[in-house]
Amino acid sequence: MGTRPRDNKAWCAATRMVHAGGRRSQYGETSEALFLTSGFVYNGPAEAEARFKGEADGFIYSRYANPTLSTLEDRLTALEGAEAARLTASGMAAVAASIFSNLKAGDHIVAGDALFGSSLYILEELIPRFGMSATMVRCTNNQAWEEAIRPETKMLFFETPTNPTLEIVDMDFVGKLGAKIGATVVVDNVFSTPFRQRPMKYGADIVVYSATKHIDGQGRCLGGAILGQADYIEGPLHNYLKHTGPALSPFNAWVMLKGLETLQVRSDRHIESAAIIADYLANRTDVARVYYPGRIDHPQHEIAQRQMDGGGPLIAFDFGGGKEPAFKFLDNLKLILISNNLGDSKSLITHPATTTHLRVAPEQRAILGISEGLVRLSVGLEDPHDIIQDLEQALNSVD
Repeated sequence: MGTRPRDNKAWCAATRMVHAGGRRSQYGETSEALFLTSGFVYNGPAEAEARFKGEADGFIYSRYANPTLSTLEDRLTALEGAEAARLTASGMAAVAASIFSNLKAGDHIVAGDALFGSSLYILEELIPRFGMSATMVRCTNNQAWEEAIRPETKMLFFETPTNPTLEIVDMDFVGKLGAKIGATVVVDNVFSTPFRQRPMKYGADIVVYSATKHIDGQGRCLGGAILGQADYIEGPLHNYLKHTGPALSPFNAWVMLKGLETLQVRSDRHIESAAIIADYLANRTDVARVYYPGRIDHPQHEIAQRQMDGGGPLIAFDFGGGKEPAFKFLDNLKLILISNNLGDSKSLITHPATTTHLRVAPEQRAILGISEGLVRLSVGLEDPHDIIQDLEQALNSVD
């Protein structure tokens, strides 16, 4: 039976998340097939030679490409509006690959300072070993981005919203700056998801994801994705991944295909609940500050409204009293789970200063607003009434 070609250009995003990239075997299955294989068979040595030379279509080895991975890549490409995509074993593998497949010794990166701890490690400790350098700038300060540019600047890198205080980078400004100087603009879009924010619309050349988060959406599998123009994805990036080997398991890719089918309905619920919960927390006198891009009191609310569809599924809030009240609050939660992961169907909460950003210097944490009293909440799919009840009883337990 095989795949029936279908034109998906006119489909809405929610439809593309269910159908785009679909390819069927001779059995005509409705759910995409899982090709859990490491290798592929050739009809003869001439066919094997032709595939290795790139003269014939077909798969060679699952470290290079796999039918299940190709289906997920095609679906993400259709959703993002990119020309091509490649998958990796984790989100951090995607971040690392986007840097090392682009740059060489002597190149310089300008990066937003509000980054996940592992991204900071790559930029501050790893790339200098290979003769590259990075300058960290206050991510919300457009002038700082301009002033950090050097003749050897080849990449602008940032995440938005940022982890964990949900600052918003002006993508339009940084995208135009990158185009002006001929630098590659890389955006980590994990917090907003490809359904809620389109960085390429604002000048991003490459978009990276931890598919572990909202794309899977149920805390099951690790995975990453890199999207961009075909000449980069199918050339330098493909060769980098092929030879260094951070390959995604076909099983994980299949799970994430199933996750994408429900991304819109999950995202709607996450954001609807997060907005209600953020308002509740903002009205508590024992909460010193709430960070939520969907609220008008967020410092970059206007930019968030322009760039994002909705306020996002994450909230950060600060007790203002340090680590002791924050830990007491966390210890008294009964429904919300303590975990450094996010984007799950279950509500998850973490204390960034002692987990995700533990190894960030205290003075840098202060600049980023990561105090000892700050917690980050990833809102799940539970009834928001139950989440609020749990927050309330835990907050009331803090003296």
